[in-house]
Amino acid sequence: MHPIIRLVNRNLTISLNPGFLIWQIIFPLIYIFVAGFAYAPLINAVPFGDKDLDYPAFLASGMIGFNIMNSTLISGILIWNDRKHGMFEQIMSGPFTRSHYILSNICTIGIIGLISAALIAVVGYPVFFESVEFSFVTIPIIIFGAITGSVLFGSLASIISTRLRSSEGFNVIINTVFLFFAFVSTAFYPVSGVPEPLRTAFYLNPLTYLVDVIRAGIFGTINEFVILEMIILVVIASTLFLIASRLLTKLDF
Repeated sequence: MHPIIRLVNRNLTISLNPGFLIWQIIFPLIYIFVAGFAYAPLINAVPFGDKDLDYPAFLASGMIGFNIMNSTLISGILIWNDRKHGMFEQIMSGPFTRSHYILSNICTIGIIGLISAALIAVVGYPVFFESVEFSFVTIPIIIFGAITGSVLFGSLASIISTRLRSSEGFNVIINTVFLFFAFVSTAFYPVSGVPEPLRTAFYLNPLTYLVDVIRAGIFGTINEFVILEMIILVVIASTLFLIASRLLTKLDF
């Protein structure tokens, strides 16, 4: 078996436990059906592209992007735990290189991102099925979002994990950064009506682009701006991946 496949299998065995899968399903389910329908009477319709979406449909599609981001915490946790418990030295004593280790982490978060997107799509489908416009690009767009988002946020989590030695510091920093991304984005509410300074922050946030791209794929509102957002995602993900790879290659475990 190829070394990268062996490491990916090891990473998935550690990561895909029942608690993780329950968290990836139960939390979005509660948020979509409780918050979504609780706020629906206050928010009649949310404009998106040339459509008006009801709020539960808007929220459910946004939760796909949120869940992709949330699942990539695993990348940073794996690296940090390997450093803490001396697993990296044991891995390097086998037929593995640092390149194998880096690529296996990226493959792992890509797979987990796809699983997360599939889970939340199944959970959210009952609330947005009336607005869905399937086309030949719908599934490719969602797969693009899952993989690009996983690489982007997984690389960011990896970068943070390489700079911190304490579990407390890692948890505080990573949760603060991802919490900021979650609530200063279009995942939970639209950018229309947001004050101008905050609107600028929305579009400095890569999660906004990820959510917009996934929504456009689901609701058939792909246009030039969405294509631009896809390009921006690729550029950011590639840049963060190169930085994370460089840091991991030089890191003294």
